[in-house]
Amino acid sequence: MGQVLLLLDDRLQTIESKRRKAIYEDQSELEASRERTAILGKLLAASKAVFKETGSISKDELLRLEAEYVATKGRLEQLIAQKKREMLEYESAERERLQRHIAAPISGIVTKVIPQVGEWAKPGEPIILLVDATTAELHVAVPHKDAVGLRVGAAQSIQMESGSAVAQTMGRITFISPVADPASGLVEIKVTFPNAQLSVKPGIKGSIEVKTNVQQN
Repeated sequence: MGQVLLLLDDRLQTIESKRRKAIYEDQSELEASRERTAILGKLLAASKAVFKETGSISKDELLRLEAEYVATKGRLEQLIAQKKREMLEYESAERERLQRHIAAPISGIVTKVIPQVGEWAKPGEPIILLVDATTAELHVAVPHKDAVGLRVGAAQSIQMESGSAVAQTMGRITFISPVADPASGLVEIKVTFPNAQLSVKPGIKGSIEVKTNVQQN
């Protein structure tokens, strides 16, 4: 699960992602503005103290320092907000790049790659068939009168077709159709069973025994 199965051409997306990352990680202007704001803050505080105690600093000089401090602090806040935007832009570019990497949503085995080299893959059509055979599901149809006694969650014995590595295994009923097929009167049943050793090959036939009747898929 999570392993990359297919990699599309992502050279342009990689360049854009790296560019956005370099912009985001450049903290030089932000750090300079932060230091300048801190220095001006200390200078302004000291100037206010001198003005209050001795009056040796003019009111105009004090107002000039206050205006410069306010402007510098405002610029610092702008740079902080800008870095947040740059981070989001970098994350967006990186996500777009990763969308060119098709990863496995589940653990399993690739059984088929449908498009051949040089062929186009159409939107909405499958590209890769990935099978998780560690858990298998048997679909059977039983007469309505026999399905009445079955319950979802109940243990159920399964018989595999002749030649299978496993002749019989146990599973649990995970689905019982609430309706019967109007033509045949059969009810669809699904039985899920563990297959960690992959001893049962998906696609083979199996059956369950319900009372005295054996119904095959």
